[in-house]
Amino acid sequence: MGKIIVIEGIDGSGKETQSRLLVNTLKKMGYKAIEFSFPMYDTPTGKIFKECILNSNSWFKEGYTNLEPELVCLYTAADRKYNIKKINEYLDKDYIVVINRYTSSNMANQGSKYNDSEERFYMYQWIDKLEYWLLKLPKPDYTILLNMPYKYNKQVSFDFNDNIYNQDKILLAYKELAELYNWDVIDCIVLNKEKSIEEIHKEIIDILKKKDLIV
Repeated sequence: MGKIIVIEGIDGSGKETQSRLLVNTLKKMGYKAIEFSFPMYDTPTGKIFKECILNSNSWFKEGYTNLEPELVCLYTAADRKYNIKKINEYLDKDYIVVINRYTSSNMANQGSKYNDSEERFYMYQWIDKLEYWLLKLPKPDYTILLNMPYKYNKQVSFDFNDNIYNQDKILLAYKELAELYNWDVIDCIVLNKEKSIEEIHKEIIDILKKKDLIV
């Protein structure tokens, strides 16, 4: 049976870059590896989520940020449920499946909408039960959080002041989840200086070696 490795982090943290780099390195080391990213916008459920929720002309007049977290969770969970078959097929073939954003991303993004820690914790548990217990999605074997504060994002959007507030709250939620689920955390900033892509990648490889996933 294969393994699931999840790379998490806020927008611009480098999780997509690190996921793809990890898969390339694993292949060079002789492992069977493949990368996925959620939501899967090229599939029916991903298209529904993008058009109904994320699109600027969303079907919901109140807009994405004002929708109840539980409602958003049902759409994203449906996308994972619909597409999990292809991931399970690779797991059955002993692949290491690297996923950029998974259930944990849903927990952080929706949990961050609550200022009260108990309400965030309830949201984490609600999503955990929905996706892992009710929908029977496979749990990750390892999750790594890239701790990259949004203010260091090199691709700053025009609404930076709004985004930094939201992304800081999401990062707080991610850190809570890391402690709750015992994830490994990589600090991407040291003494106000960003680590290189190569340095972060090496830390990920070192972590996986310590976990005896690779040799």
